[in-house]
Amino acid sequence: MNSKIAIPIVIGVIIVIIGIFAITNQESNTMEVEDTLNEELLPTDEIIPEIQEKLDEIEKINLENEYSPEVREWITSGPFQIDRSVYVLGEKIFLRIGGLSQDDKGQVVFLNPLNNTHYKVYITIPYDGSEKSAFNYYVEPDLSALKGYCSVDDLVGDWKVVFRGTDYPNLEFRVTEKILPGDEERYEPVC
Repeated sequence: MNSKIAIPIVIGVIIVIIGIFAITNQESNTMEVEDTLNEELLPTDEIIPEIQEKLDEIEKINLENEYSPEVREWITSGPFQIDRSVYVLGEKIFLRIGGLSQDDKGQVVFLNPLNNTHYKVYITIPYDGSEKSAFNYYVEPDLSALKGYCSVDDLVGDWKVVFRGTDYPNLEFRVTEKILPGDEERYEPVC
């Protein structure tokens, strides 16, 4: 009976000894890495002339492309307002409509200039005061081969906003040939 108890105890002790041995002789998962990155990234007192020239060129381009939007003017015609009189390509035209009466129903029409006397409908936005007395809408002049706006020249000029169904006077604004920095690629010719 003693041998029946002694064998499992001896086996248990052997397992514990093997476990302790395996844990102490196990290789670490961490490695020592030489810290040479910090040495490479530390700035030097001397800037290479070619690098300084490139930095100066980038700074000049950034100053030339500096952009800040015009101050909002809120040009008004009855319950209709647009936020500016001049926009650069890439800026959204913010149309604010507020205080429509129950009887006000019609369309806000953005007209794009074809020449000095003729215009083309760019977008039409319906409104109905019996359904909504106020809402906002964004319009962004953009190129579209399908609509016939192939290049920047097709968007630049003096636009009009006409209010069909009312006697409110038209609003006017200008879209310039300047492009919002970062949007230049968007205004490459599409036709």
